[in-house]
Amino acid sequence: MTGFECRESFLSWLILEKRASPLTVEAYGTDLASFLGFLTQHHGAEPDQASLARVTQADVRAWLASLANDGLVNASRARHLSSVRSFFRYLARHHRMENPAVKLVSTPKTRRPLPRALAPAAARGVTEDIGDMSGQAAIQARDTALFTLLYGCGLRIAEALSLNVRDAPKPGDDGPLRVVGKGSKERIVPVLPVVRQAIAAWLRLHPAARNEAPLFLGARGKRLDAAVAQRTLRLYRRQNGLPEHATPHALRHSFATHLLAGGADLRSIQDLLGHASLSTTQRYTNVDEARLLEVWRKAHPRA
Repeated sequence: MTGFECRESFLSWLILEKRASPLTVEAYGTDLASFLGFLTQHHGAEPDQASLARVTQADVRAWLASLANDGLVNASRARHLSSVRSFFRYLARHHRMENPAVKLVSTPKTRRPLPRALAPAAARGVTEDIGDMSGQAAIQARDTALFTLLYGCGLRIAEALSLNVRDAPKPGDDGPLRVVGKGSKERIVPVLPVVRQAIAAWLRLHPAARNEAPLFLGARGKRLDAAVAQRTLRLYRRQNGLPEHATPHALRHSFATHLLAGGADLRSIQDLLGHASLSTTQRYTNVDEARLLEVWRKAHPRA
């Protein structure tokens, strides 16, 4: 097989076997096209399976250097390298083509950006006022319930939109919310009274409040699309002068940051967010330190 036929075989495997999303498949395809195109120029011939088996660490480093010359930052080059590693793992498992060279190349170092939270008043304002964006009572109640849930429980937007009516916290019931997060891991999240009230108000107007129905519905009666929620908050933030990082995920960051500022311990926040590693949650301590330094710079007379 040629290198590009290997690429097509890998992408088909991603679609049919791994059930990868269209965006994921597109990203892999783009990264591999870049790599194979570079090898074609680098070696003066289109690569085939045999030449892929002979790719060296120097070849891979030269490709990464060419990406850097094209202006790609370390995070983008790390993603490209990850795609190529997955491609070579696939070739080893399914086509018996072993080549350890790609695994031996160091990943470009990246710094994960700090979580960007909203100020407490701004986050609370989103939950209280975003319903005013629509003139329709049902959509107002739905949006208020959704964004109150995101901030009040620290959910990812995908987690919130995957809930069905049967999962919703019931009025008068103090029980927690069961959420299925990344890796199909279930976690328990306490539910504030204000969240219960907002969801109860939405359920009274829900057009199909059967147990198996999606909790949050779009205009056409299907499960609400994340892009619709993101657009709603984008319009709200522009009308209310909020920063561009005011997104649905920023409400999750705000949930964690405000809990930490209020005295919650990292281990508890880790459980509430559903982080597999405590190191992921520890990024919020850096956010709090950054906030304290900013306050110090503004307030100290000698700063």
